[in-house]
Amino acid sequence: MSALGDFIVAIPARHGSTRLPGKPLRLLAGEPLIVHVARRARAAGAARIVVATDEARIAAALAGQDIDVCMTRADHASGSDRLAECAVRLGWADDAVVVNLQGDEPFAPAAGIRAVAAALAEEAVEMATLAAPIDSAEQWFDPNCVKVVRDLRGHALYFSRAPVPWARDALACDRNSVPRGLPVLRHVGIYAYRAGFLKTFAGLPTTPLEQAESLEQLRALEHGYAIAVRMTPEAFPPGVDTEEDLARAERALAAGVAK
Repeated sequence: MSALGDFIVAIPARHGSTRLPGKPLRLLAGEPLIVHVARRARAAGAARIVVATDEARIAAALAGQDIDVCMTRADHASGSDRLAECAVRLGWADDAVVVNLQGDEPFAPAAGIRAVAAALAEEAVEMATLAAPIDSAEQWFDPNCVKVVRDLRGHALYFSRAPVPWARDALACDRNSVPRGLPVLRHVGIYAYRAGFLKTFAGLPTTPLEQAESLEQLRALEHGYAIAVRMTPEAFPPGVDTEEDLARAERALAAGVAK
């Protein structure tokens, strides 16, 4: 391993997706989607890869892949809550660095996975995540694109589905472009935390903003915990949430566009 040290990549994989039922088991280039995601974790140099799931068929699909599977309850509110159960079941040390890689990211760049782990290792914060610039008003106003606002230290002030920060004067004149010089950032949904905080997070009551925005990371902010936000060193291609996304991913692999 590099100076970063060992880190765990944990992948929450829920079978009951509403927009793409059975998502982790859907085939991409003839292999289950979850296998592609685990492969990205291996490319990043994770010391251990664990898939946390409530579905025996997902565990069966990973047989022979040299990937640990942790069977969890089905009623978790978020991926982080699912991984917290995993941390307890598997006895992870409280200081272990855990990267939460979403189970629908078959093209997650290895450099990005390492970057979020490094951000946690290098800063005195409870969580770390990544961001990327937004350069189109369409994306900025899209509620499916989560935005993040940082302070001058690079720590998260807020995450929202709304177009933040709101440039009052510029937007009074033009809502078809992102104002020049305004730091408008898209949140990349990958997290790192130490296993001890992961267990703490799962014990925190859900919060009003978390529920209103349907964004689990707001629970940490509302309870006063810091989240470091680094710029991703490589672009994260779109994840797979729908049938159309799956078809797009298939075309990208066939064309050799995806790494």
